[in-house]
Amino acid sequence: MITADAYTFKILRSDRKKPDEKPRFETYRVKVIPGLTVLAVLMRIRDEIDGTLSFRSSCRSAVCGSCAMVINGRIDLACRTQVASFGTNTIILEPLPNMEIIKDLVVDMTPFWRMYEKVRPWLVRQAEDPGKEIEQSEEERSRIDQFVNCILCACCYGACPVITRDPEYLGPAALAKLERFILDSRDERSEDFLDTVNDERGVWGCDTVLRCIEACPKDVRPTDSIVGLRKALVKKKARQLLGMKK
Repeated sequence: MITADAYTFKILRSDRKKPDEKPRFETYRVKVIPGLTVLAVLMRIRDEIDGTLSFRSSCRSAVCGSCAMVINGRIDLACRTQVASFGTNTIILEPLPNMEIIKDLVVDMTPFWRMYEKVRPWLVRQAEDPGKEIEQSEEERSRIDQFVNCILCACCYGACPVITRDPEYLGPAALAKLERFILDSRDERSEDFLDTVNDERGVWGCDTVLRCIEACPKDVRPTDSIVGLRKALVKKKARQLLGMKK
């Protein structure tokens, strides 16, 4: 017989439409059977206990990235985090850092998308459209596999200490996406595009404390991409100094 254990969920509640109300933790007591995820319990709280609770979710399969939040001090996706995995009967939920709270666990991701768009996150082609799929070898594809896994959940953005002190820093997700296209054999953007991230609000602003790697649920390892972009910029500068062409 499956038994349910009692858990205490403490959820940070706030609403930017009610600026006079201070953020507060509300407590919910819920019985949880083994195997339930944090997202499943949130849905139960909303559907059965408090219909005013707000959070984002969609796929429930760690694919869409919409349910990112802080769970007992750790940034993760609620849909892939089992309640029993923490070894405590108290679960504390807070919204992602580095973004304005809209309501409860829902944050305004506009700054995240604004930085993401700056790196032109699409294939740039100079040649005429061939009218068919542009093929890649297995080796060419393997160069971008790591970065293709990004689901744009903003976990790395929320974990980044540089963004905390400088909201105009591009952030790990945007830089990882740029590296993904720089390494893509089908992309034909000019090497000079690297100059757009050649400053303290680009690749040189990273503290390399690896919090983005810890937070990423898909093992994209954004710091690897930042190091890769730094190397590309150094090589570009060296070629210029030596009068060499790419």
